[in-house]
Amino acid sequence: MRVFLLHEDRDFDPSPGWPEGEAALERDLELPVIWNAMAGGDPFVYEMARKVMFSSLSSDPQPIHYRQAVLKDALENPEELRRLYALTLEAMELEKKARSWFYGRSPGAILSRSLEVLQLYMGLLRKLRERAKAAAGRFRSPGFCRLFGTLQEELGEAYLRIVEKDLKGLRFPQGVLLGARLGKGLKGAGYTLLRPNPDRRSWLERILGKKPPSYSFQIPPRDEGGARALSELQDRGIDPVARALAQATDHILGFFTLLRSELAFYLGCLNLHEQLSRLGEPTCFPQVSPQVELSFRQLYSLSLALRTEQRVVGNDLEAPEKTLFILTGANQGGKTTFLRSVGQAQLMMQAGMFVGAEAFRANLCCGVFTHFKREEDPTMKSGKFDEELGRMSRIVDRLTPCAMVLFNESFSATNEREGSEIAQQIVRALLEYGVKVFFVTHMYTLASGLYQQSFQGALFLRAQRLSGGQRTYKILPGQPQPSSFGADLYRAVFKEPLPGT
Repeated sequence: MRVFLLHEDRDFDPSPGWPEGEAALERDLELPVIWNAMAGGDPFVYEMARKVMFSSLSSDPQPIHYRQAVLKDALENPEELRRLYALTLEAMELEKKARSWFYGRSPGAILSRSLEVLQLYMGLLRKLRERAKAAAGRFRSPGFCRLFGTLQEELGEAYLRIVEKDLKGLRFPQGVLLGARLGKGLKGAGYTLLRPNPDRRSWLERILGKKPPSYSFQIPPRDEGGARALSELQDRGIDPVARALAQATDHILGFFTLLRSELAFYLGCLNLHEQLSRLGEPTCFPQVSPQVELSFRQLYSLSLALRTEQRVVGNDLEAPEKTLFILTGANQGGKTTFLRSVGQAQLMMQAGMFVGAEAFRANLCCGVFTHFKREEDPTMKSGKFDEELGRMSRIVDRLTPCAMVLFNESFSATNEREGSEIAQQIVRALLEYGVKVFFVTHMYTLASGLYQQSFQGALFLRAQRLSGGQRTYKILPGQPQPSSFGADLYRAVFKEPLPGT
């Protein structure tokens, strides 16, 4: 049986990532805050949310639409999803319990352990089939419909009864019947486990009737060598069956493991949605644009909302065919938060999740990279500017034409003239390569230089500042300004004007 809740044609298998890049994304976009909200205290859900989000960056929209349909079903039937997930946890507990049992490695021991485990799994399979039968009419997505249909078809009552009958027979209540032939040196060969012919005689005939002729012998009670030899013969006969039963046990465990993994992602989405709903924050299922586009309404940073546990300011944007976004304006005006909200929404959209906005539409990206400013290297092996260039070089090595790069105060560790020139050259090269670029900067030389070039695909945004210096945390279209209004922060902290102003 297959699960197919994350992909239409294959089971989920996380792609090998780029540990350094993933660590940067986690830190810069505050993704652990989102994953903790999804986990709800379950480390496995946390890890699955992380794996799915980092394994979903491609240009194929089909998995997104497929997962959105499954997630909509999960949001409409939250309790049923939790019941299904609880069944998979029962399977994991049974597996742990079985591993704690002491058994040898002989075929007989393997067979005995497999029988015990399968007997326990039979009860879970029945529960799973009943849950599928009860929930089938309330789920409409292709993923859940196929899963529930498969469970009801392949785990029918007639089939389960046959399995239980076979399991009972493999306990050999009437002894083990083996077939063999003579091999070289008159030694036994080709030992095969046989199914006893059913005895169709009545009980009276069995008692009074004549027994068929047979040759037999008995091992004396104290003949340890004979008992050991007979046990070895029995193991040779049951070995193929023991291996097959062990494989069947592993197959059922593998199914429950995979079901748990894929359900865990949707359970995490459900937990996150409930927290955002409690805060009164909007969510929506994003639309995938076939063309380069970024449009949204009331987009906000999920990590900020979850950390502060209150509603935060959202932003609106209409940017069709734009590939360069330059963000300038007042300090502490919400530029970095805006940058995080865009990165979070892009990753969540491509994972098939809802996003934190009233509406969101964007094209797909094959990779999302962040280049945020860092503190000085504590080991003093390199300067801050060298570290920035080294990180940029490693990002370039992994870039593809449909990627997205989010810069936050990059290349400001040197003087403005040098930093602006380097940044302009990097931005131009990325745009020529087909990369979507977001750049938050206080370097007026950089921002004004790009503005004067009148690049057709560029959009210049500015953090709004009211006349009295108040920040609204709104990001609006606007050309760069020479000042970042740091004096406002000085007055806010020291309650007096900046000297010399």
